Amino acid sequence: MIGIVIVSHSRRLAEGVRELALQMVKDHVPIAIAAGIDDPANPLGTDAMQVYEAIASVYSDDGVLVLMDLGSALMSAEMALEFLPSEQQQHIHLCAAPLVEGAIAAVVAAASSSDIQRVITEAQGALVAKATQLGLDESHLSLVISEEPMINDKGHTSQIRLTVSNRFGLHARPAAQFVSCAARFQSQIQVRNITKGSEFVRADSINQVAMLGVRQGDEIVITATGSDAEEALAALQTLITTNFGEDNTPPHLPIAPSPHLPIAPSPHLPTSLQGIPASPGIAIAPCFRYRKTPITWEQTTSREQPPHYHVEDTTEEWQRLQTALHTAQQEIQTLLSHSSIQIGDAEAAIFDAHLLFLADPTLLEAAQQRIFTQHLNAEAVWQGVINEVASNYRRLDDPYLQERIADVVDVGQRVLRVLSGTPMTIVDVPQPAILVAADLTPSDTASLDPTRILGICITAGSATSHTAILARSLGIPAIVGLPPEILQLADGTQLAIDGETGRVWVEPEPETLVALRTQRDAQQANRQQTRTIAHQPGMTRDRHQISVFANVSSINDTQQAVNFGAEGVGLLRTEFLYLNRTTAPTEEQQLEVYQAIAQILDHRPLIIRTLDVGGDKSISYLGVGLESNPFLGWRGIRFCLDRPHVLKTQLRAILRASFRHEIKIMFPMITTVAEIQAAKAILAEVQGELHQAGVPFDEAMQIGIMVEVPSAVTIADHLAREVDFFSIGTNDLSQYVMAADRTNPKVAKLADALHPAVLRMIQQTVEAGHAAGIWVGLCGEIAADPLAAPILLGLGLDEVSLSPQAIPAFKGAIAQLTMPQAQAIVTTALQQDSAAKVREILNDDLHLI
Repeated sequence: MIGIVIVSHSRRLAEGVRELALQMVKDHVPIAIAAGIDDPANPLGTDAMQVYEAIASVYSDDGVLVLMDLGSALMSAEMALEFLPSEQQQHIHLCAAPLVEGAIAAVVAAASSSDIQRVITEAQGALVAKATQLGLDESHLSLVISEEPMINDKGHTSQIRLTVSNRFGLHARPAAQFVSCAARFQSQIQVRNITKGSEFVRADSINQVAMLGVRQGDEIVITATGSDAEEALAALQTLITTNFGEDNTPPHLPIAPSPHLPIAPSPHLPTSLQGIPASPGIAIAPCFRYRKTPITWEQTTSREQPPHYHVEDTTEEWQRLQTALHTAQQEIQTLLSHSSIQIGDAEAAIFDAHLLFLADPTLLEAAQQRIFTQHLNAEAVWQGVINEVASNYRRLDDPYLQERIADVVDVGQRVLRVLSGTPMTIVDVPQPAILVAADLTPSDTASLDPTRILGICITAGSATSHTAILARSLGIPAIVGLPPEILQLADGTQLAIDGETGRVWVEPEPETLVALRTQRDAQQANRQQTRTIAHQPGMTRDRHQISVFANVSSINDTQQAVNFGAEGVGLLRTEFLYLNRTTAPTEEQQLEVYQAIAQILDHRPLIIRTLDVGGDKSISYLGVGLESNPFLGWRGIRFCLDRPHVLKTQLRAILRASFRHEIKIMFPMITTVAEIQAAKAILAEVQGELHQAGVPFDEAMQIGIMVEVPSAVTIADHLAREVDFFSIGTNDLSQYVMAADRTNPKVAKLADALHPAVLRMIQQTVEAGHAAGIWVGLCGEIAADPLAAPILLGLGLDEVSLSPQAIPAFKGAIAQLTMPQAQAIVTTALQQDSAAKVREILNDDLHLI
């Protein structure tokens, strides 16, 4: 691949240009900098040896493009060429393009696999676009929607016409999947809504795609121009024809007020109010008025609008906005991880759309242009582009899409808060209460604690808003669209709400309370029956037991797992300790978390998986970069064995936490006997060091491995001699067995753990483990599907580990079965030739049971 070198007198400038360029291509292009000199008193300058080393670090026979600022930078670059071998010099090109614009144009061209001459042409032509922009007024610097498909130099433009059939069309989550899929390809991709007569928009812009207003039944055209156009269109077609993985069954939305509890008007504060039912359930509790902490600004007396002021150093201001965007991304990623555990991946995908919003190229380009051309501060520019996007949504005639303004404002306010340095607001109530507010953002709602917030009453919103969706997922009764009078209530006022009818009673009469409590008690009895099953052992009708553990990624997740009836933790993903940081967690930091989780489990088993990075989890400060085929690359135990200091630090923390706790250790991605032997050798070394230091630990702690690659299955009999247990990772095993990347929409459906090929791998592993006298578990999303319960039971697994919220349904499914029934289902399933046929058998058999 073509390499890029940035030569500048200022190191800060060069680093900013590199960061800006990398933001455009997500680290796919090698970029080196040679900037500044090693003199703290006079750091500005250039050094020919630095330039030479930079060129050497990114050298490729495909070519290296060197961009320079003025003066000695050019001389240093010319001198650096003399240090290179003559056969390499011909591949080095000094470019007269402007540094900032040229670098951006060059990396974008290089990322699209252009040759060196094309990259040079794009870099040198960068000023043309800038000159054009400088000739336009502010109104023309807004987000641009093209009228015709873009044509590039890659060849023929292909197109497909499709009818979108999922229930809400391209709403936030499907739009996010659509944009993510399109962004994976080099081709230029556009889409238009034929039904609404829209113009073509960029397929890599979350806002432009969402604002097309594509609803169920709308016909769209997708065009792609480029070397992988056909593959791109096929992937998008698969995504759309499979309804983006959504269930098209309409959800149960509470409607129609109940006739037996009348509304009594009042000349002052009403005794009851009618709103829009959003999440079913009865709640009776004191009122708590939520007032969000406003963003404060040092540069202005206004508490509502960000400051507007002139900036001289536009590069530094753009970097400031980039830093705030990165911080906001980290916060949303944390919220996404938390929500995935608490409410499930489907609902948490709302925040995938938030992440894509922050990466929307039309937004970033507009913000960048305004900072550099108008010399405005980051807050003013960001507020401007947010207002523009919100206005675009507001002008749509689709009420559902108009509700996406809440998501735009949510993300926009998050970035403004980071820029201002205002702390994050947390909804903290002194006692269980019904939350009353003018509005709640999706982020606010996802962060609520259902044990403290018993109900939600807001004056904004609708039953299809993301706030309502999240409230239903959390099981919190909610009413939206209430009259503003409710905001006049004092904290502590007794309220009763019925999320099924949308009614709120203020200081309810005794007879009203009796009727509501009767309904609430009936609802709670049903929930209690479910919880009772969840907190019992996983047991079949004929008393065969299977351990039901949880997959967790934090301390909070662990508490949720216990609440849902987990009998232990079958997979603690320790990667969460390493994410959203600039340095690796220390031994003491890890120890504190492991001990806290073990304390919550209260002697229940805790299986800690050592660091599993690589694949789809890249951590830059550990040196885990991007790979062309990451799932087959440097990941899991391979990385840890190459970085023994990282593994040893983690093992010390795990061993120390094991004292007086039932902790087991599990190594990921084991493919050979040599790997587990090497990992055990490092573990023995750490145990010896702790012995010598007199540090106590569980010397009988069990050691296990993840079985997630075919090689581990085929030599399971040999691996079983080295460990105390197996845990089958069906997410990875499925994609390796079926040679199908589960993150690629075009082939992801092939990576199905219910395919007979995968089921036979699981069976073979269980048999090998049991023959060697060790227990065998399974951790993977397949366990979260109650339909798969008889298969997992019949295969003879000793333990399953799944997402906490899926535990009650799994235990409920197990309780309906006998072991012979499950074994008979497995025997039939293993004889099928597709996952679809296995599912047909499961549906038929479970219906009979």
